[in-house]
Amino acid sequence: MEDLTGRQVVVDVESPFVYVGRLHEVREKTLVLKQADVHDLRDSTTTREVYVRDSRVHGIQANRKLVYVRLDKVVSVSLLEDVIP
Repeated sequence: MEDLTGRQVVVDVESPFVYVGRLHEVREKTLVLKQADVHDLRDSTTTREVYVRDSRVHGIQANRKLVYVRLDKVVSVSLLEDVIP
């Protein structure tokens, strides 16, 4: 994942959260995102796919300066630019 460092990514996790932000660092047990949008899908009527697609089209609406995501909870990491609008 080091080739994704410094780029905008989507991090899908096991829980109903989705993270969208700039990958700053990959550590032993965490991913570190900067200028990230942490979204709890339970708080909206949208699906994960629609939310991520909207982030691709309209840009990241950051609500956190810095976020640590546990690697053992990560299902996938992809470039935001690879999301098909």
